[in-house]
Amino acid sequence: MALSAEDVDTVLEHMDADHREASLAIVRAHGYPAATSAEMTGVDEHGGTWHVTVGTTEASLRVTWPDGPVADLDGVRRAVVRLSRASSTGRGGPAG
Repeated sequence: MALSAEDVDTVLEHMDADHREASLAIVRAHGYPAATSAEMTGVDEHGGTWHVTVGTTEASLRVTWPDGPVADLDGVRRAVVRLSRASSTGRGGPAG
């Protein structure tokens, strides 16, 4: 089941406003350890996408949800929390 456009907007606004440090931890754990900033720019039932800045270099990073596809906002919340917690303990895993 795809997330609605409203759900996507809600997640992106919330992550940008309240969870910049979690985004940074996630991108650092998934291939950009020297990232200086990260902003979640996309989300769907399969994963999230972040715009990453490393000094003057910019990149895009796609990370799949650790437990597979999600169906709703609560599923996205659980997936992001799991990624964030794993990232803070150094167990981020591969990007997907």
